[in-house]
Amino acid sequence: MFELKKVLKSAGVVIFALVWLSNHTSLAQEVAPDKKKPKKATELIQKQSPAKTVPRVLEKATSSNVSVLISLSKQRAYVYVGEETAIDTPVSTGKRKGMTPTGDYKVMEKDPNHRSSVYGNFVDSKGRVVRAGVSSRIDSAPSGTRYEGAPMKWFMRLTSDGVGMHIGILPGYPASHGCVRLPVDIAPLIYNAVKIGTPVKITE
Repeated sequence: MFELKKVLKSAGVVIFALVWLSNHTSLAQEVAPDKKKPKKATELIQKQSPAKTVPRVLEKATSSNVSVLISLSKQRAYVYVGEETAIDTPVSTGKRKGMTPTGDYKVMEKDPNHRSSVYGNFVDSKGRVVRAGVSSRIDSAPSGTRYEGAPMKWFMRLTSDGVGMHIGILPGYPASHGCVRLPVDIAPLIYNAVKIGTPVKITE
């Protein structure tokens, strides 16, 4: 009888240990930090900017049947081929009312590697940034530096004072200095679809 009690007591200790280990292992898994590497900025932009493209519609694009509509309230841009929607994509426009002007425009210029003539950085002779986020209109370059415009890849000019469409960060709300920012994967599609003279309507 004494040996049986001893065996049962030992078995109880083992069972308790197994239960405790199981519970605390689950808890550790629940509170363990996520060890995944942080996503790159471009990956985040693409994830939050799921544009709908219709390649077959884009194949029908000509110099006379493509048009663009930009909705400031919806923060979206639509590219039409005739009456069909070829691209429906999120955008980011001027952070203050009026920075992105409403009205009817036409694509005036196309430059795949454009740089801003107004916003950028002051860099030294080796290209190192000395002062970032400057305006060439109001900031003075420190001695020994020069102005370098911010990159505006796949730029499509809409106004003579520099408003256009190009690649940029899309935070989910109006955040630009006036231009229409496009997702990195969608900008080249629009760039290739539009021509000089393509009508672009910007509406509230």
